Amino acid sequence: MSEQRTEFKRMMRRYFKSPTNVLGTVLLIFFIIIAILAPVICPPQPGRDPFQIPMATWNAAPVAPSADHPFGIIGGRDIFYGVIWGTRSAFKIGLVVSLISALIGVIVGSISSYFGGWVDEILMRITDIFMSIPFLVAAMIMTTILGKGLGNVMIALIIFGWMRVARLIRGNILQAKSEQYVLAAKALGIADWKIIVKHILPNTIFPVIVQVSMRIGSLVITAAALSFLGVGAEPGYADWGTILSYSRNWMTELNKSWFAILYPGTAMVLFVLAWNLVGDGLRDTFDPKMK
Repeated sequence: MSEQRTEFKRMMRRYFKSPTNVLGTVLLIFFIIIAILAPVICPPQPGRDPFQIPMATWNAAPVAPSADHPFGIIGGRDIFYGVIWGTRSAFKIGLVVSLISALIGVIVGSISSYFGGWVDEILMRITDIFMSIPFLVAAMIMTTILGKGLGNVMIALIIFGWMRVARLIRGNILQAKSEQYVLAAKALGIADWKIIVKHILPNTIFPVIVQVSMRIGSLVITAAALSFLGVGAEPGYADWGTILSYSRNWMTELNKSWFAILYPGTAMVLFVLAWNLVGDGLRDTFDPKMK
């Protein structure tokens, strides 16, 4: 146990030795705090949610930042409120979709690569069919069929978001199958599922962890794009893409709407940057192949 703790501490020192890893971690912690404290920072008043307003005000002229509305108002919505509560939406979309997609991808990729033959052929052809459809287009079609709503957006992203992980884990396991520790486990008569779970996955899962951490940012951007195009979150939902969608009619007049683009756009950029930096740091620190 002491050796494991020593190794873990050594890895942590190696991780925080990099300035970019520290920056990514600080940014991520900052967003986590905002998401947790959203009800404290911007408490919605009962019956007067700043994002639940009549449709008649959606095309109202932007209102510049002020003391009461530090980020300004667009479409009748308080941008500060939308950015703060949109952080919760970003975590919900990124974490849930990426984890479920990764789980599906790991299962498909593990079964396909370990058993091979016709099982591998069928699963990979199904994967190829899904990968042949552009991700954003597929998500748009699915959300149009299912209807607006954050839950439907997440379902669409999960359905078309597992293939890269499946391909990645398949390639890693195909390489690991020829390793001595796997051949020895087979010779001892250990069950296939135990070999996959206890021996192969722990030595091949690190690239998947990096892929998941980096994919969170792209998933948030995709969900924001769907909301911007009008097929994402339902009207009145506090979301970064929704804020940007309200500013569409004013993008030709940036002197009147710059704040509606700057604040949610900056939040998305920093959110994606945080996950990408953390993902790179995890890969460099914990992946056995990087040692």
